[in-house]
Amino acid sequence: MKWRRGHIIGHGSSATVSIATGCSGIFAVKSTKLSSSESLQREQRILSTLYSPFIVTYKGCGITMENNMPVYNLFLEYMPFGTLVQATRRHGGRLNESAIACYTRHVLQGIEYLHSKGLVHCDIKGANILISEDGVAKVCDFGCAKVATDAKAAAPISGTPMFMAPEVARGEEQGCPSDIWSLGCTMIEMAIGGSPWPNVADPFSILYHIAYSNEVPEIPSFLSEDAKNFLGKCLRRDSKERWTASQLLKHPFLEEFNFNSKQIEEHNSSTPRSILEQGFWNYVEESESHGNLIHMTCFENSPADRVRSLAVCSGEPCLAWHDDENWITTRGN
Repeated sequence: MKWRRGHIIGHGSSATVSIATGCSGIFAVKSTKLSSSESLQREQRILSTLYSPFIVTYKGCGITMENNMPVYNLFLEYMPFGTLVQATRRHGGRLNESAIACYTRHVLQGIEYLHSKGLVHCDIKGANILISEDGVAKVCDFGCAKVATDAKAAAPISGTPMFMAPEVARGEEQGCPSDIWSLGCTMIEMAIGGSPWPNVADPFSILYHIAYSNEVPEIPSFLSEDAKNFLGKCLRRDSKERWTASQLLKHPFLEEFNFNSKQIEEHNSSTPRSILEQGFWNYVEESESHGNLIHMTCFENSPADRVRSLAVCSGEPCLAWHDDENWITTRGN
């Protein structure tokens, strides 16, 4: 199809995200060099099988030639309200409990759908949750996702250290319960506007702390008893004791609030209302805000060696586009 690439609106460890227009309207395009597009192609294969109102919609893919270089492009639903991290910042650095419950319900419905399809996201965090024009929180970025049956296989352990479950930090397994732990960390991120582990900074220290300290992230004291109880079901160090997504959706914390998420965003006057404002508002730039995304495959080593490997690994550098101020007309094959 024929489409036009516009401004860069964000980037992660291995891809650049731009706004684009085509015959179907405005959409987002995630791009990287074809030679290093394995992760993006894996994301395409997963997204093309998914359809849920709580997961960012896949719109296609294609290869273009830009600056004499083949580029792989993944076309996605455009989400004008940005990430959950930015939503938190727009509301004074923390969300109130009704907003936390509303967004948590949306994300949990997305997670429940993924788990029902036999998939694990492996990198749930605020920067990987986007807000639609209707105020719906949707899970995005499936570059780390895997089939649940591979949880204990010799497959890479991936994700962001601050949001990793203990069994993941130890390099043991990464199954559906690990997404639930990450959801709990994301709720704390919404509540306090920062890292779920604010007192530990460097990747090696946080991974070792999560893996072997027997501690869990501190649950904010100002939350209601229902919210604290909900978080307690998510943040069990023993993965077998964590509640499932289906169980959590029936928890009183999510049933107590009936808050329209669109109203949350309508109270924020600084949110862009059209594509013309997008040049001043980059919506996925925080994708690495809590440390580098890491990948590790080393199950044969000792637990300490696995943690060390996780700490020193990092993703590929993002693709640097030289002409991000102008629209570029491209045609995919």
